[in-house]
Amino acid sequence: METAPTLDTVLQALNALYHNPDVVGKEKASVWLGELQRSVFAWQIADQLLQLSQDVESCYFAAQTMRTKIQLAFHELPPNSHQSLRDSLLTHIGKVTPETQAVIVTQLCLALADLALQMASWKCAAKDLIEKFGNNVQHLHFLLEVLTVMPEEINSRSLRLGANRRKELTEELASAAPLVLQLLTACTENGACTVDERLQIKVFRCLGSWFSISAIPQDQIVNSKLLMVPFMALMNKDCPNMLHEAACDCICSAFYSTENQEKNSLLAQSLFQGVMNLPDAYHMSVADEDLDKSINYCRIFTEMGESFLETIAYQPNQGLGDLRTVELILTCVGHHQYEVAEITFNFWYRLSEILYQVDKTDLNECFKPYIQRLIVALCRHCQFDPDHDGIPKESGDFGDFRTRVSELIKDVVFLVGSSSCFAQMFENLKSQATAATWDQSEAALFVMCAVAKNILLEEKDIVPQVLQAILSMPETAHIAVRYTSTQLVGELAEWMDQNPECIDLVLQFLLSCLKQPQLATVAATAIQNVCTACRDRMGTAHFPSILQTVQAVDELHVSNNAAIGLLKGAAMILARLSHDEITEGLKKLCFIQTSCLSKLLETNIVAKYTVGTGSDPTLWLDRLAAIFRHTNPTVMNGEVHPCKPVIEEIWPVLSKTCDLYQDDVRVIERCCRCIRFAVRCVGKGSASLLTPLVTQMVQLYEKHTHSCFLYLGSILVDEYGTETGCVQGLLDMLQAFCRPTFYILEERRGLQYHPDTVDDLFRLCTRFVQRSPVPFLQCTVIKAIICCAIAACGLDHRDANASVMKFLTELAKASRNHEDKEDFQVRKKLILEIFAEHGAALMQSIINACVFCLPSYMIVDVADVVMELMVVDRPAVCKWLEAALKALPTESSGGSVTATHKQLTDFHKAVTIAEEAKQVSVAIRDFARLYR
Repeated sequence: METAPTLDTVLQALNALYHNPDVVGKEKASVWLGELQRSVFAWQIADQLLQLSQDVESCYFAAQTMRTKIQLAFHELPPNSHQSLRDSLLTHIGKVTPETQAVIVTQLCLALADLALQMASWKCAAKDLIEKFGNNVQHLHFLLEVLTVMPEEINSRSLRLGANRRKELTEELASAAPLVLQLLTACTENGACTVDERLQIKVFRCLGSWFSISAIPQDQIVNSKLLMVPFMALMNKDCPNMLHEAACDCICSAFYSTENQEKNSLLAQSLFQGVMNLPDAYHMSVADEDLDKSINYCRIFTEMGESFLETIAYQPNQGLGDLRTVELILTCVGHHQYEVAEITFNFWYRLSEILYQVDKTDLNECFKPYIQRLIVALCRHCQFDPDHDGIPKESGDFGDFRTRVSELIKDVVFLVGSSSCFAQMFENLKSQATAATWDQSEAALFVMCAVAKNILLEEKDIVPQVLQAILSMPETAHIAVRYTSTQLVGELAEWMDQNPECIDLVLQFLLSCLKQPQLATVAATAIQNVCTACRDRMGTAHFPSILQTVQAVDELHVSNNAAIGLLKGAAMILARLSHDEITEGLKKLCFIQTSCLSKLLETNIVAKYTVGTGSDPTLWLDRLAAIFRHTNPTVMNGEVHPCKPVIEEIWPVLSKTCDLYQDDVRVIERCCRCIRFAVRCVGKGSASLLTPLVTQMVQLYEKHTHSCFLYLGSILVDEYGTETGCVQGLLDMLQAFCRPTFYILEERRGLQYHPDTVDDLFRLCTRFVQRSPVPFLQCTVIKAIICCAIAACGLDHRDANASVMKFLTELAKASRNHEDKEDFQVRKKLILEIFAEHGAALMQSIINACVFCLPSYMIVDVADVVMELMVVDRPAVCKWLEAALKALPTESSGGSVTATHKQLTDFHKAVTIAEEAKQVSVAIRDFARLYR
């Protein structure tokens, strides 16, 4: 948008957006208004619309535009305009009345809060707002909203305030806290507030917001009546649900601020005493079947537990380590609705993690009874409704809950012992044999599944009884019980490997289950588990029956994933046979897939397949890939790989598939994956396929730039990069790949739009550095590759960025690794020349990436690069880093200091004296916070 539109034009566009029945007209208006919001003219237009105050739609658009511009484009304004913008916003917000639409008020409050946070020249904004609007009851609602969002927005990622500004603002808010508490206390003591639910909610939200950033000094709040107000609301049986939730949020925020108990011990103690008055209210909510309130109480109990967790774990029943907190949380686990129990899960995860790390018998014994009760309660929650029909489903809310229960039990069961838990559940089953309903039995079996893999392998009493009970289970048993029992058999596979006498009976049982439609998939998965765990014991005796099952798999009612699992199990057994048997068995396994694939190729109908059916080529490609991936026979030097003739035989089918489906990235990716595992299977034995494979890949990549060809290329380099006769051909492949790759990456936002290509390109380059460094460093495209890596440092795609950093790390390492090799001196010289030419640009890109682009969790890979560069040439890195830091802005668009000279100097020193990558990572993370 090159010129400012008139106000009338904007109003016409808004009218078209909200009132024009023509869909095309609405879309055009939406696009145009979006362009307006991104333009610099939006500031003035929004201000004018707010002054005009013509209707709800235009006011909301204006308020939302103003908020967005302040949040994301504050840098567009010159500093001398900040004051007038503030005055204008205060004028607009001062006109707000109780009748003003809430969405408009919210946007204006956010705009004002974001402005206050970014505008460094506006000191003590919270105090100013309270003094300006605090004496007018009509202004209370929006004043409380502004005071609520200010602390919330301090940590907004969009604002990127920086650590220095955040610290300054937190101190400002702390200084304003007495005034805020005075305002909130006055609101709660005002008779009008007690009948105005909305105002009470805003008071609680505001107090909770200030708690969340620890801006309220504990000595002021613990002596204030204000702290007890949300507790009083929570103890009121007739408290409205929205107010109840706001009070809960407020208390939870207060607990969050007490995790530093040394600093906030008085507040922590006051909160603990307040919570100890809530159990009766919780029980009343259970009796009234008020789920929302029960959830709120559970959140408070759990938040208290997490805040006091270390004290509870290290000093149980001492001070704030009072185990009544654990009792309260466990009480909530006993609630009849599983949604309440689920809220507590993170507490149990964290508690078990601490206890596992401490590993003290006395502590474990202290918490063991709680964990036993927890598991029993979770078992009860996992029960299906008695009228449930069919097998257990893993999808849906209840299926997700059961999955989380299984994960939680696996985490905490060490405190009671897996074998003990398994035995206890079986004893419960036996004791309830006549009285137990099917849902109770199934839930116990489900818990046994969770711990089965960790039971003692030498256990000879309980497991045989369990297997005997399952294998003799009548067909009249509920299908869900039979399903979970079959699943349990598969989970016991590792125990079977140590107790092989039961394998024959178990396989017979599972093969019979395969023929039952509802049990086929779980039986197939169980067979896979048994084949995987017991592959060394099965061999020739069992392979024929497994092969026969695989041949009939499409006649059974198994999912494709389960069918692939069967193939995996068959391949693992096959790999333990003699070489002749492997070749013959592999042919039979592969023929089932290639014959179906060949039929598809013969029809030559590409675009008409249905995903997941026999007409879908990926179905057969995935199965072939599973076979090659898991057929790993032992081959001695000089022996012909038993899989080589089979792979050579099916290569034409794979090649034709690539040609025929070359436009379909989904099929091509699966085909490349299949070839990848075939190559990995036989290693250098696939040399006869290298030339035709590379030729075809290059030709297809020229047309379609599917990044999976780059990935497959990296596999070939990994396998053949050290073979002198293959290196030049692989380099030719790289150079052929580079031209179309750079063409798409050099387009506008090419790196962002093609992260998979970046990922696979630098994985390929890393393989060259590891396998054929000197030829790679001497090739014609090396400079372009280095420049591309520098440009990609700021790409915030996890896998792609990790590949770039891995490449740079390996490049630096290659200058000092393998000194005994003949090419060392040449290699070192070439790498040092690269860093001499590009080191400064690389360091600047790295620093800019860490400061402005990358999330914190990705910095660890960057730190590896910096550390390796320092190992190569620390003095040079000192100079490059100094230059990169000097180029950074030291002041934000709002006028606040981003990084002081001392902070820049300290960061430079911390990095350049570091002796390990972790120190560099910590230094970069801390420094990046100055700009975020």
